[in-house]
Amino acid sequence: MSNVLNTLKERGFIKQIIDEENLAKLLETESVAFYIGFDPTADSLHIGHYIPVMAMAHMQRAGHKPICLFGGGTAMIGDPSGRSDMRSMLSKEQIKHNVDCFRKQMARFIDFDGENPAIMVDNADWLWNLNYIDFLRDIGAHFSVNRMLSAECFKTRMEKGLTFLEFNYMLMQGYDFLKLCQDYGCVLQLGGDDQWSNMIAGANLIRKKEGKDAYALTCALLLNSEGKKMGKTAKGALWLDENKTTPYEFYQYFRNVEDVKVAECMRLLTFMELDEIEELTKYQDERINLAKERLAFEVTKLVHGEEKAISAQKQARSAFGGNQEDLPTCEVEKSDFVPDIMVSCGVCKSKGEARKLIEGGGVAINDRKLAKGDLVLTSEELSKGELILHKGKKVHVKVIFKG
Repeated sequence: MSNVLNTLKERGFIKQIIDEENLAKLLETESVAFYIGFDPTADSLHIGHYIPVMAMAHMQRAGHKPICLFGGGTAMIGDPSGRSDMRSMLSKEQIKHNVDCFRKQMARFIDFDGENPAIMVDNADWLWNLNYIDFLRDIGAHFSVNRMLSAECFKTRMEKGLTFLEFNYMLMQGYDFLKLCQDYGCVLQLGGDDQWSNMIAGANLIRKKEGKDAYALTCALLLNSEGKKMGKTAKGALWLDENKTTPYEFYQYFRNVEDVKVAECMRLLTFMELDEIEELTKYQDERINLAKERLAFEVTKLVHGEEKAISAQKQARSAFGGNQEDLPTCEVEKSDFVPDIMVSCGVCKSKGEARKLIEGGGVAINDRKLAKGDLVLTSEELSKGELILHKGKKVHVKVIFKG
């Protein structure tokens, strides 16, 4: 069995590993059950989930057993990692709905029906009915409060006040790892690098309770050249649900990534061969645009399917002189006030934001660039019943007036 750690290293996935030498030996000699946890705090996965999911896919392709753990129980508390405020509390009904959405999306990336099918589990099955006294005696006794307080995941919350509710999160995630070890022989957890403290806690709990070696591997976060998380758009997060982020918007995001990030995104977010990635990204001139198109197409195809990736590519190309019939279309109530149109089409959140863009020279109607104070359509533009709205160099929408 080839060592999947080499694949993950070469593609840039790995940030930290517990006991790398022994984990490498284990992965070379047998099929290893491993898990990644997903707290269903929304009704869709987003780009932040994408890298761990791709790591899971590489692991499965190498013959290892994926366990997708949905946090129907832990979502009732909320993970404090990387946050300065407390997460919103969700009802059981909201969490169940979100878990159902996650299940459907995960099937796009992970094989649940083949010779080595992935397993889906929900920690609500064992967390919702826990006896708290028994849990404290059996699990809480193995956690040091001093060590927990020094964990990175709690530091930002300590500044504003860490609730006892959130303080329990680490115990519950550690218990998840233990439960999966007992029920499925799981000895490896994968996750984002912001989960490192929680993952160490789970591995230590297994050693104490089961006398077994357990391992953890964190994946690198997708960051821009300034060190900030990628995946934010004008509308918010970059979602995998096409009703939240359209295939066109998704495609355009990756078509416009920084030149220096193209190769990294290809390695992490696609299954393209490394030799091909190197060849496509060796030029840092106008030829990098071909690589960006390929990146955008491959990622969109994985998330939304080939048909929608082709459509998104046509729409993007049409914005630069191609067939305007391929542009994304927005139908709005007839109005000559441009900020109203921009808000109705979702290219701006408010009329104030639209006005600022117009004042800055970032908006055009058809071939007419709007100037400061130029907020109203001409009578000719209004009478045609449709127009092309351009926001900067990246957003181009065909606007059709109702009626």
